[in-house]
Amino acid sequence: MKKLLSIVVLAIIFVIVGIQPPALAADNGSKIFQRKCASCHKGGINKFKKEKTLKKSDLEKYGMFSAEKIIYQVTNGKKQMPAFGKRLKPQDIKDVAAYVMAQAEKGWPSNKHKKRRKR
Repeated sequence: MKKLLSIVVLAIIFVIVGIQPPALAADNGSKIFQRKCASCHKGGINKFKKEKTLKKSDLEKYGMFSAEKIIYQVTNGKKQMPAFGKRLKPQDIKDVAAYVMAQAEKGWPSNKHKKRRKR
């Protein structure tokens, strides 16, 4: 009975510690994207391949509209894109993938509308 209780307690602890609330994951993904990805992908663009944006239509067109594919690409890199597998934690990469998927779903913000400076 003690062994069963220990297993249940460990399982509960694992669930509490191991699972990030979605809001925290989205916020983490956004922060990491801004620090690591925005220099080439701000607003969902692709600095090197203009036709391969992070917009939903392009991700679908090139077979990349899935968290697993984005996680693989971010982890391993490809051509000009560096591999982040040794630079970021696996959970951070998952959070970035979730952020990219969410932004693609709702449409990336436009880079064309820049804030005007107040005089």
